[in-house]
This record gives sequence, structure tokens and C-alpha cells, in this order.
Amino acid sequence: MTSQPVASQPLHRSGALLDHLARRVRLRAESVLAPLRLRPRHLVALTVLRGREGITQQALSITLEMDGTNVVGLLNELEAEDLIERRRSPEDRRRHVVALTDAGAKRLADAELALVAVEDEVLGALDDSQREVLHNLLLQAARGGEVSCPFD
Repeated sequence: MTSQPVASQPLHRSGALLDHLARRVRLRAESVLAPLRLRPRHLVALTVLRGREGITQQALSITLEMDGTNVVGLLNELEAEDLIERRRSPEDRRRHVVALTDAGAKRLADAELALVAVEDEVLGALDDSQREVLHNLLLQAARGGEVSCPFD
């Protein structure tokens, strides 16, 4: 069987490679986050909340690109651990505002410290300068979408 030439194909496709690296990071991250009673999705939500004081559940749902029902479940898990708090919005009592608690900020800091070893393992072939370039490129790619980057 001969391969058919494809017009205008870039030499390198990164999707599968990004997926492979993401899986490696996720598997290792799950193992270091488990003793902290966190999962990667918790980490993303806590990271977003750290940078935003009093974001509404609806805005968080949009930022995380998650269905509202799933966000409620995620927030229930974080609230049960006293990592976040939900309160009624003073501007609109029908809405809930979500904020990171002091315990949540501490757990997030502990998780980030634990994840340093994961990044060192997965990205160990890159020096500090290359890691910075990779980080900036990934941010640029994330910002290029229609939805804002949750890590801005």
C-alpha cells in the first residue's frame, strides 16, 4: 500500500505528542496529589480561584470549560475539604460566588511543591531556558482559543 501525499501538511503534528506528555504528567500527578486528597481537576480549579477573588460559579464553569452540573460536583468536593467557600453574590442573590480559603491556598501550595518533581521527571530533558520557552508557547497556544486561558 502506498501512502497518498497530502497537500499543505505541516512536517510535524504536535497533538499526539502533547497528548502523550499530558498523560505522563497526569499519571504522575495523580500519584503525588493522592496523599493530599486532590485530583488534577481540583488543582486546576484551585489554581483558577487563587487568581480571582469571588468568581461566580457560572464564570468558573466557562473558564474551566465544564458543564455547570460538573462544576457543582467539583465545588462540592472542594468545599467538603474546606478548600473553597461559596456564598451568595451581594450584587445578585441568585448567584453563588466562589473563593479559595486559607486551607485551600495552603493545600494548593503543597500540591505545587509536590508537582515540581513530576515536571522534573517528565521535562527532565529540557534545561530551564527551554522549559520557559515551552511554558510561554503553551500559554500562547492556550490564549489563542475562543475561551480565555484559565492560567492567566
